Amino acid sequence: MRRNIVLLLPLLLLLAVTWDKGARAPVHFDPRIRVTPLRLPSAKILSSYLGPFQLDAAWRLTSPDSRFSGYSSMLPEPDGRMLAFTDGGKYLRFSLPGATRADPEFGWVKFGRKRRAAFRDVESVAYDPSSDRYWLGVEGANAIIRLNRNLEETGKFKPVQMKHWGANTGPEAMTRLPDGRFVAIREVSRSWRDARLHQAVLFDGDPIKHPAGHRFFFDGPDNFSVVDMALLPDGRALILMRRLLWAFPMRFAGRIVIADPAQIRPGGIWHSVPLASLASVLPVDNFEAIAVVPRTDSKVNVWLMSDDNNMRILQRTLLWKLTVDPRRLPWPRHRHQAR
Repeated sequence: MRRNIVLLLPLLLLLAVTWDKGARAPVHFDPRIRVTPLRLPSAKILSSYLGPFQLDAAWRLTSPDSRFSGYSSMLPEPDGRMLAFTDGGKYLRFSLPGATRADPEFGWVKFGRKRRAAFRDVESVAYDPSSDRYWLGVEGANAIIRLNRNLEETGKFKPVQMKHWGANTGPEAMTRLPDGRFVAIREVSRSWRDARLHQAVLFDGDPIKHPAGHRFFFDGPDNFSVVDMALLPDGRALILMRRLLWAFPMRFAGRIVIADPAQIRPGGIWHSVPLASLASVLPVDNFEAIAVVPRTDSKVNVWLMSDDNNMRILQRTLLWKLTVDPRRLPWPRHRHQAR
């Protein structure tokens, strides 16, 4: 997220007392992570904003550990835990509420020697279960870094297609498609005059080995930034978007849209369909991470996590659990348009 938020006046500290209205007693207290449920609006209000999604629960997460802050991407792991990354190169493995509890694991990504801060600003992550490898989309350097199962760097690449994506507006969303290709999308639209189209690139495989990516554009709602992306079991992509509405105090809005990667064409526009509006009447904050977890029935759980920008008093780390039946979601039509 753009760093100008960090420069807000100290006066904002006085507004912090309003953030936890509606919070309930903690589900449990762990010395490392505290999980506190949040009160939800009525079912009528939820359905009017969330459409096909059902919001099962929302929590605030807090921790005395100094490494707990600033989560901007996450993905589910085979053991059932969630793996989240920060924009400072840290990670957290934690058990989801309601799952079998395991001690959270805090740590640092093992980047290459003398890796500058610009190469630690992790904003997106992709994963290949067959090789147990991870790829990080790094803002600032606009690079892609590959990790092994121990989260150790094994490769780095600065795609020429992402060279001019900006110091603080880089690859905020990235995923690995089932066929092995990779998709990365820039956070902001390409210009203030065109508030819908975001620069994007499609790689034919592991970007470290297949650097010749294909440029295209992603089409999303007006004036919303792309912040993360996750695939449904059928291959369609849920894309999380975010907008800063007001800075005094900070208020955010969000969108969840759906797009079909089969419709991506080099030089064309990848269209999306809006599904849900994350409005201020809901327990929202700066949502930047989305993950999809399949269930044993036909539905999936969609998890959202917010980035507090390392400002624990002014912002919160929230976790949402949504449920949706992918059969109720639209298949976006292909409207190819070359640029």
